[in-house]
Amino acid sequence: MNAFDIHRGDNPRIRLLLLLIAVASVVLLMGLAWQQLIAGRVYLEMEQRQTLRQILLPGPRADILDREGRLLAGNRPLFSAVIYLDDIRPDFRREYSRLLREVRQQLADNELPDYAELQWQARLAVVQSYVDQVDAIAGRQTEFPLRTLIRHFNERLLLPLNLVSDLNSNEYARLIEQLPTQSPIQIHADSTRFYPHHSLAAHVLGFVTLEDPVDDPLMDPNIKTFTFQAKRGRTGLERAFDERLQGQTGAEVWRVDPLGFQDLRLSLIPPRQSPALITSLDLDLQKAAESALDNRRGAAIAIDVRSGEVLAMASGPGYDANRLTPFIPRSVSEEIDASGGWLNRAIQLGYPPGSTFKLLTAMAGLRNETLFEQDEVHCPGLHRVGNRLFYCHNRAGCGMVDLARSVQLSCNVYYYVAGLNAGINAIAAEARRFGLDRRTGIELPFETGRTIIPDPDWKRSDGRGSWFPGDTANTSIGQGFLLLTPMQMATFAASLARGETRTKPTILALSPEEAATRDHGGERISLPASEMAAIYAGMELAVAPGGTGRMAAVPGLRIGGKTGTAQFRADGQNINLAWFIGFAPIDDPHIAICVLIEGERPGQALAGGSTAGPVARRLFETYKEKYLR
Repeated sequence: MNAFDIHRGDNPRIRLLLLLIAVASVVLLMGLAWQQLIAGRVYLEMEQRQTLRQILLPGPRADILDREGRLLAGNRPLFSAVIYLDDIRPDFRREYSRLLREVRQQLADNELPDYAELQWQARLAVVQSYVDQVDAIAGRQTEFPLRTLIRHFNERLLLPLNLVSDLNSNEYARLIEQLPTQSPIQIHADSTRFYPHHSLAAHVLGFVTLEDPVDDPLMDPNIKTFTFQAKRGRTGLERAFDERLQGQTGAEVWRVDPLGFQDLRLSLIPPRQSPALITSLDLDLQKAAESALDNRRGAAIAIDVRSGEVLAMASGPGYDANRLTPFIPRSVSEEIDASGGWLNRAIQLGYPPGSTFKLLTAMAGLRNETLFEQDEVHCPGLHRVGNRLFYCHNRAGCGMVDLARSVQLSCNVYYYVAGLNAGINAIAAEARRFGLDRRTGIELPFETGRTIIPDPDWKRSDGRGSWFPGDTANTSIGQGFLLLTPMQMATFAASLARGETRTKPTILALSPEEAATRDHGGERISLPASEMAAIYAGMELAVAPGGTGRMAAVPGLRIGGKTGTAQFRADGQNINLAWFIGFAPIDDPHIAICVLIEGERPGQALAGGSTAGPVARRLFETYKEKYLR
């Protein structure tokens, strides 16, 4: 081959070489493009997962206020002695080296130490030494558990480690004064839920506990996230409006070193508090209800007749929600459980309504024209139904009784006759017209649905056999199978006062426009005016001298009321119940009230007038002094 052949431009071997170079260049460029444009994103995500950490900062929980803006639930500072593990890494290394030397001196030449166990022993010893420093100043004695330290390392490395939590004011002051300036121990300020009135409205407000957030819009799936525990509502308004009460979550993004410790904060979104939740409760009425109830088992409710706003809702026994936050001690939980204090008796338990139900029996008879307001019934103290005798509470008899007087005296015989004439289906239909066969829909969790408006179909479906006239007689006076909640009876009283069949209760404050125009979804009672006047007259007489509810009377205030006494099966024993429902002023009703009190032991004598009446009187008095001057 001569030189000419070598340098010819059409040499096939040169063309092959150039082609190979071109193909290799294209492959190289494509590889670079793939690495930069496609795989680069993967590598960036890998780098972020390795070098970036996110810390979520739960926002302060919103306040809960009464209708006048007074605080019912808020937040108080929670001071804790904490330490950041990043600040004591040199201590960990020194302690680990010391322990390792000691162990090696004790081991045989061919034995190896358990390095992982030694590392955790060193870490725990260092942390406990700082706990001991805090205890020495604060006057405490705290044993730091290893499992807490391990969990913190694995799940919360960038967050402060609590050495001693919930410092009181004296401990806080001593630590601030006596901790050395260069100490890695810091005083961390957080917040915890605070209930300034302690047990007041505890069942309405509820309580919160600390939980790890499961999901949050700020969570970046590409970055490992740490988060402080958030406060979650467990009962009451705290649970019902948990999402609304939760503050706006904040977030920090940190660059970390290869071991996962903090290096540099890259961004911060501060947390924010949500607007306050304004309830319909009136603090003064709530105090009056709970003071009068005096922690007895029962409930006391006050409702604005026009709007359905719940002005007071007391349930006893109660509990101090401050004792349940930030965590629930076992001893406190057992104490509340033993007293029955977890139950909100206003909405979570159905009871026989007793003679308060007689108003519905009367309206059923009037609506079906089996009863008229001028009709009179002779009460000799008992009434025979088949082979059974049904007694009046007045064994001497009430004499001749018309509608108004039957309400005043709560004559059983009158209602045995009225109920049997109307029939159980008419009575049940009237109760359903007033919505007593369903939940009231109050914006609180756990309202029971296990209330009963009985009729023959219900009895058969429940496996209790056929319906008998005696069942109708018992239902007519609010006994037998009937079960209703105090909240249902409070809404019934408000509906009756307004002349309608439904009241939609709310625990949230309404604007004046909303309150004035609120549609409760019912209809007019639609009985002749004379018949309704007879019922109202009987209710006013019931609270006057000689009436069963006279102990609910308030001078200068015209009240319509109805008392009731019933029996309730609890824990295999018969417990007596005392009821009062009513409203005032009777000529222009503004407030409706329901009071229920359970007997504390079997056989304890209770009466609607003498037991529940004084509680109602206290509420009427407070309302009159505040709103009707």
